[in-house]
Amino acid sequence: MRKYQNYILGKWVDGEGMEVEFENAITGEKIGTASSKGLDYKAILEYGRKVGGPALRKMTFQERGRMLKKLALFLLEKKKKYYEVSAWTGATKIDSWIDIEGGIGNLFANASLRRQFPDLPYYVDGTAAPLSKGGSFIGHHIMVPRRGVVIHINAFNFPIWGMLEKIAVNLMAGVPAVVKPSEYTCYLTEVMVRDIVDSKILPEGSLQLICGLGRGILDHVTHEDFVTFTGSAATGRKLKSLPQIIENSVPFNLEADSLNAAVLGKKATPDTEEFNIFIKECVKEMTVKAGQKCTAIRRIIVPEELIDDVQKALSERLAKVKLGNPSNEEVRMGALATHLQVERVRENVEKLAKTQKIVFGDLDHFEVVGAEKEKGAFFSPILFRNDNPKELTDVHEIECFGPVSTIMPYKNLEEAIELTRMGKGSLVSSIVTPCNEEAKEYVLNAAHMHGRILVLNKDCAKESTGHGSPMPLLTHGGPGRAGGGEEMGGKRGVLHYLQRTAIQGHPTTITTITEQFQMGADMPEANPHVFRQHFEELKVGDTVYTHKHTVTEADIVNFANVSGDNFYAHMDETSLDGTIFERRVAHGYFLLSKAAGLFVDPKKGPVLLNYGIEEARFTKPVYPGATVGVRFTVKEKIDQEKRDENDIAKGIVKFLVDMYDETGETVALATILTMVKKLDQSS
Repeated sequence: MRKYQNYILGKWVDGEGMEVEFENAITGEKIGTASSKGLDYKAILEYGRKVGGPALRKMTFQERGRMLKKLALFLLEKKKKYYEVSAWTGATKIDSWIDIEGGIGNLFANASLRRQFPDLPYYVDGTAAPLSKGGSFIGHHIMVPRRGVVIHINAFNFPIWGMLEKIAVNLMAGVPAVVKPSEYTCYLTEVMVRDIVDSKILPEGSLQLICGLGRGILDHVTHEDFVTFTGSAATGRKLKSLPQIIENSVPFNLEADSLNAAVLGKKATPDTEEFNIFIKECVKEMTVKAGQKCTAIRRIIVPEELIDDVQKALSERLAKVKLGNPSNEEVRMGALATHLQVERVRENVEKLAKTQKIVFGDLDHFEVVGAEKEKGAFFSPILFRNDNPKELTDVHEIECFGPVSTIMPYKNLEEAIELTRMGKGSLVSSIVTPCNEEAKEYVLNAAHMHGRILVLNKDCAKESTGHGSPMPLLTHGGPGRAGGGEEMGGKRGVLHYLQRTAIQGHPTTITTITEQFQMGADMPEANPHVFRQHFEELKVGDTVYTHKHTVTEADIVNFANVSGDNFYAHMDETSLDGTIFERRVAHGYFLLSKAAGLFVDPKKGPVLLNYGIEEARFTKPVYPGATVGVRFTVKEKIDQEKRDENDIAKGIVKFLVDMYDETGETVALATILTMVKKLDQSS
């Protein structure tokens, strides 16, 4: 048997003795052992803070994003190995795909977030706030990486996805992590971490791994650290209330297993596509990962007049599910992760059976394909029926973390919503209905108790990722029993690991700090013209002051002819009574077009193209006779990686277009996006 190791302090080490022994969930065969006993957790956390943290903080968001993308591509090449080991956990190929490629997908998704961040190691949040009449004193917010370490304590059901979906976010933020996967399936996590370490893609110290029980891992957390926990609500609450967590105000993100509910809408009768979609979704959530998902459907809430139809359809579909060895092509549901899980799920099924009736499945008598039932951690799908869920409430209190769910009836949508609330908060709820108004009523009245709501109908079912699939660009978490935490969520997740700090000062000072131009800051004249400068040569704040142009009625008429925009305010001076305009007014888009004519240097140079406009607005009417000019300022620079060796080395430059009139007042503002060639074509 192999001994699975811990990766700490830059090396692979064994713990003392044996804390856990692993068994193949299908065959019962011994796999190996692991231990974290005797590890110096104080040194481990300090190593992350002093070695991993500084290395990550030196990198910009663009560099961190490219690092994640490189890691994702690397791991995809190794995926066959992970599938082989994943099968030992009882996972089918589909189960493993969710865990392995779903986890790697989180790396890709977070890597793409780099486009939403500046080319800096820190983030500039929002826009500046004017704090003085004269404009010499403003406020802003920056967000910098915290200087601690994140401790991720993960559940057994997703040994790869659970790690990757979390570290993708903290690495993007510039914060190192110590990962403590479940002791029951950490052997799969260890296999992947070995490849990550060998790849040398991540800076040393940015990822450490604890296999085994991890006792004492939270003993040395400080006020700069974070903790995330995925698992049972009871264990999560216990850890969250530890004195060192409370005394140091350590951010603790709790994502707990919850009693998620799926609701069948009143209009989703058996003759609709939505009815069949609902049945398929419920069965999928019972059998994928053998129901061992924190997002699995535990309560199936259906119109009282349809409960018999639902029970019949679910039972018929469940009867076709082959349980057994995933290597057999007929098998659609594998084993639970361990025999311990079998005992726990069985215990809770027996508790629920005291107040509700099993209508499909048997704890003892079921067939297993391609394996010996006694040796593997197999468990039959169990479907309960509870005809009085408002009085027989165990179903809203007890969770069976396996292929177990309960059908229950409702009279009207208000009662369905109340039944979902009785679960005291969940990670996800679904409603399947062909009626958009019914969906709206459910979402608006149920959202306060669910972290995510899937609205499913025939129009989106084909491409829907399903009830149980959290998506990296959407938040994952939920109120109440679900833990009150929030993770992933795209940019929101990254910001969780940054410290937001308000800064105040002169616009020029704030420009220097943020590396983004702030209105009121110094605007030295660019020399040469900014369109003659390469990406590296441009400086934030450098400004081109253009020639001026006097707007005429001919300009307005000609632009209307070219654009086809004959809106009355531009073309019919007799229709202006009751409007804000004194005379016919110049088109806003004419002003932007004229601005381009003023600020563009036409000769071929480092500017490759202008590809977009952001935040365009027209702040003051411009009438014939007004004279306009443009202040064209370097606002922000963002590095861009080369797609391949033949690509041109370039960066993105944002320019502020500030068009003003003869009084000096701004009449139009916009941000122009450009691609600018680099001097250094090797970068």
